[in-house]
Amino acid sequence: MPRILKQNAQKMLGKVPNEYAFKCCDGRILTDMVELGAGLGTMSDAVFAYHVNDAKNDFTSWVRHILKDEKLASDLRKATSQKQAADRVAERLEILKRALK
Repeated sequence: MPRILKQNAQKMLGKVPNEYAFKCCDGRILTDMVELGAGLGTMSDAVFAYHVNDAKNDFTSWVRHILKDEKLASDLRKATSQKQAADRVAERLEILKRALK
């Protein structure tokens, strides 16, 4: 597994400007990976299904284009459930936090 540079981990873990925040269909606003993980863990099945379905995967797109974390985006694309998506974010958070040490 390639080593993650501290500065890259800091960028991926940082808050995004308000104009790039993820706006959930239930009104919740996510501004960083920690909030994404918490949101995935607590959102309703209906909200998750709105953002992740056969036509789109909004979380994958946001992580890829805004948070610039290709690895997590790929993992989210493969997740088959809300719990699995939340688990992938939690795993990635641990890896990135270790890179900061």
